[in-house]
Amino acid sequence: MSCDIGFGRLEPCKDTVGGLTAVYIMNYADVPTSNVSYDSTNTDVVDTVNPTPSTVSAYKYELRGTSTFEQTITPSRDNGTTFVEQVLSLSLKKQDLKTHKEIKLLAYGRPKIVVEDNNGNFFLCGLEFGAEVTAGTITSGAAMGDASGYNLTFSAMEKVPANFMNATDEAALAAAGIAVVAGV
Repeated sequence: MSCDIGFGRLEPCKDTVGGLTAVYIMNYADVPTSNVSYDSTNTDVVDTVNPTPSTVSAYKYELRGTSTFEQTITPSRDNGTTFVEQVLSLSLKKQDLKTHKEIKLLAYGRPKIVVEDNNGNFFLCGLEFGAEVTAGTITSGAAMGDASGYNLTFSAMEKVPANFMNATDEAALAAAGIAVVAGV
């Protein structure tokens, strides 16, 4: 693999915003890496996660507020290695029995997660090794105006940054083999 870069970058317009819109959580075993296909002209973009007519269920969690997705590149000159830590921090409002049970299952598993940001970008987090809950709290707050809900941190260690997906909305996710299951 050549490590030579191929282009520069101009200063972009100030037309983006921060924040996340939703995450779509898939069970690890439902998305074998061997089933993932990439764009033929840009191999960093995921086209499909499962060949049709099969689809993978992705459970949608709508987000507002303080949820974040951050990727940290960690190279080691001494060891000749590079990996990317993908960290997804979710803030889910309001406690309820169904979510309580799902939080428990998320903590036991290592799902693959599609992250949708407020700019319409979709990223596939934990593609090869999955994402694990590495921290979490269930909080009731102290004062009437305090948050009551769940805070979860998912971490994934991957060889490359989370791939962009060839998707702009849920219909495009469906075309990519992902059946979105709306929240309750």
